[in-house]
Amino acid sequence: MSAAEIAENERIPKKFLEQILVDLKRDGLVQARRGAAGGYLLLRPADTITFGHVLRLVDGPIAPLPCLSRTAYRRCEDCRDEAACRIRKVFSEVANSARRVLDHTTIADALSEPALLRSTDPTVDVA
Repeated sequence: MSAAEIAENERIPKKFLEQILVDLKRDGLVQARRGAAGGYLLLRPADTITFGHVLRLVDGPIAPLPCLSRTAYRRCEDCRDEAACRIRKVFSEVANSARRVLDHTTIADALSEPALLRSTDPTVDVA
């Protein structure tokens, strides 16, 4: 599928999508083919590509605080004691929950059962 087709189908600005595709290509997840029958192809099976992997490629670490990043850890500037930090404790639970979902949900999951990506909790707005 071409970048223009993907952008139109998903209502994503083409320039923004092209930047994402560059990151995915650099990591070996997609390949670009030129020509009339060209476009982008997955280079790995969709059931081996997790949302967490893609998100880290595009946005960097999945952590609401720098002290919770697994790949780009930084101590918070105003932190006196990480072990006693209540804010860190709460956001650690948030980060771990998000990572669990993102690192175990694949592109294939989203394609085969889109309902898996929707919350079953009616109080949670997923839009």
